[in-house]
Amino acid sequence: MSLGLDDVIAAETALSHVDGQAGRLIVRGYDLEEIAGRRSYEGLLALLWDGFAVEPAGEKAIAATLGAARARAFAIGKPLFAAATGLVPVEGLRLLLSALPDTEPTPHHVLAVAAVPVFAAAVARQAQGLAPLPPDPALGQAADFLRMLRGKAATEAHARALDTYLVTVADHGLNASTFTARVVASTRAGMFSAVVAALCALKGPLHGGAPGPVLDMLDAIGTEANIDAWLSHAIDDGDRLMGFGHRVYRVRDPRADVLKQVAVTLRGGSNRIRFAEAVEQGALRLLARKKQSRRLDTNVEFYTALVLEALELPRDSFTNVFALGRVGGWTAHVLEQTASGRLIRPQSRYVGPVPARAA
Repeated sequence: MSLGLDDVIAAETALSHVDGQAGRLIVRGYDLEEIAGRRSYEGLLALLWDGFAVEPAGEKAIAATLGAARARAFAIGKPLFAAATGLVPVEGLRLLLSALPDTEPTPHHVLAVAAVPVFAAAVARQAQGLAPLPPDPALGQAADFLRMLRGKAATEAHARALDTYLVTVADHGLNASTFTARVVASTRAGMFSAVVAALCALKGPLHGGAPGPVLDMLDAIGTEANIDAWLSHAIDDGDRLMGFGHRVYRVRDPRADVLKQVAVTLRGGSNRIRFAEAVEQGALRLLARKKQSRRLDTNVEFYTALVLEALELPRDSFTNVFALGRVGGWTAHVLEQTASGRLIRPQSRYVGPVPARAA
């Protein structure tokens, strides 16, 4: 028995496969490296939803449908935006997603994906004392999110970088939030309930909260001269180096390589990507020497932190931006699970006391 369900097959899926031994992520028949940076987020949704959704599946059709759905999400959420004031961003997003009605005629998987950038941007702006901005249906998902967040159009480089990030993190096997979405979907609770439940799982620091602590680590190290001493002390004290190691991957996380290339395109100006690259080199060198029993390599969170920071996104909104990409995978898994018609109902092993029965 595995207490964490490691290596337990809980579902069959045609959506994605994580090969932790080979360091490979396959999404609907493609290696991640064949998709990220080459296919837009809308194009990835066309791939993920193909065969499960009834509306047009082409990239352009999905982009147009998403644009209209973002406008619909803003109309639904606007009366409730004030209620999210004062909440941490992920809790504000949770509140607003909960308002999506099951009676809504817009295809629910489309509205769920469209609502996340609208609500995440609104919550972040309100935290800065700014009014939420309505979406521009003519823009792509990534570019429109940045515009709604900043109040001005994003540069092409920034929109492309965020778009590649969204594609990179959209689906990743049966991770905790995706499994949660499938369990809820199997009860026929509906798309919105499944997505809200998935976000609740993503909120946990062991799943969606790691990019922020990567930046906290960089803050603590401070300068290149302090890298080796700080990292060595942390490892010797048994502290976890944020952005290194993974529950599944036993080699380098392929998403880290994709996002490293994104970071390279953003390098320069006021960001600290060069400094972080030096931290990565020092960490890998020390981990190889001090943790010889297990290879600990760079994971997706390390370069996620650098990319999101270079895009000038609020640190406390990182989990919401993760959800902005991952909701595409959640909705696809909900559609797939619903099509199966099977309730997920595993067994447990009872280890408590058993009352004696009278003879």
